[in-house]
Amino acid sequence: MRKQLMKGNEAVVKSAILAGCRAYYGYPITPASEIAEAAANYLPQVGGVFLQAESEVAAINMLYGASSAGVRCMTASSGPGISLMQEGISYMAGAELPCVIADITRGGPGLGNIASEQSDYHQAVKGGGNGCYHTIVLAPYSVQEMADLTALAFELADRYRTPVMLLADGFVGQMMEPVEFSQTAAETHLPKWAVAGTAESRGNLITSLHMGSDDLEAHVRHLEAKYKLAEQNETRAEEWHTDDAEIVLVGYGIVGRILKAVVADARAAGLKVGLLRPITLFPFPTQHFQRLVPRARVFLVVEMSTGQLVEDVRLALNGARPVEFLGRMGGNVPSHEEVLEFVRKLARRTPPALALDEERMAHV
Repeated sequence: MRKQLMKGNEAVVKSAILAGCRAYYGYPITPASEIAEAAANYLPQVGGVFLQAESEVAAINMLYGASSAGVRCMTASSGPGISLMQEGISYMAGAELPCVIADITRGGPGLGNIASEQSDYHQAVKGGGNGCYHTIVLAPYSVQEMADLTALAFELADRYRTPVMLLADGFVGQMMEPVEFSQTAAETHLPKWAVAGTAESRGNLITSLHMGSDDLEAHVRHLEAKYKLAEQNETRAEEWHTDDAEIVLVGYGIVGRILKAVVADARAAGLKVGLLRPITLFPFPTQHFQRLVPRARVFLVVEMSTGQLVEDVRLALNGARPVEFLGRMGGNVPSHEEVLEFVRKLARRTPPALALDEERMAHV
């Protein structure tokens, strides 16, 4: 199969079309604009719809309508635009409407700047809108994974009838790499729950005008059961050189690539260092962290933020191991050299200071 050289943002659209996506509604924003550009180019060629909405608020509500009608659809934006979509995302989660949303993150708060950052983690993973809901969140670290995880995103969106977010920093969206599209074009069909013009088919529309307290509680418990099922079946992470690792580096997106190079250099110097890269940010791959507790002495989380992923790592480990943090903000990227120096400092600590006692092990 022939590989194609392209940006991560373009790979998202080509993979989406192969996955059966036939509608894109969005508004351009750096560093995600190439997704809209590619969608405008490719979707009409397969009989699909591209529409540049007047705003991100309009775009997410157009997705609501298209998904209600059973159309596989997507949008893309960056932090400020995703902020504007939050009410619509909450509505779609509540109405159990599948869609894919690509967030190519930039610096914040507010408009921030157009440099790459990872400060949208809480917004995506914790649910930026109102109410009790989650979106499934996937974190690619290469252009190939931009393609592969987009295909997976559409699959999971339909399986769990929920919005799925592709959370990629600006570097991964903008970089160019060879990509292989392994999947064949999906055959689409009208879902049974889709609005088809009859009163019986309108069970996917949520409104506060008729939902009493007991009805809403039952519905939210139904949603929560889906998220628990996803936690059991859909967690994904890459482990690299973790079999004997005493120091485990943790990062996603472009940071994961930096950490992989650090691990290679650290091991060449005789240090027992490994990488654990979360691929699903929700559901979080807690089991991968807990499996490493018996042999790891310390975990180092590296992020392009003040620390958001690090909170979920600490929850996953439940105090069983120390968790260190290294963060850069504003579009600054943790360098290979500064991470490696941090690792050397951790390695110089005496093992007893980082040892796990039996009482703390019991909590894992």
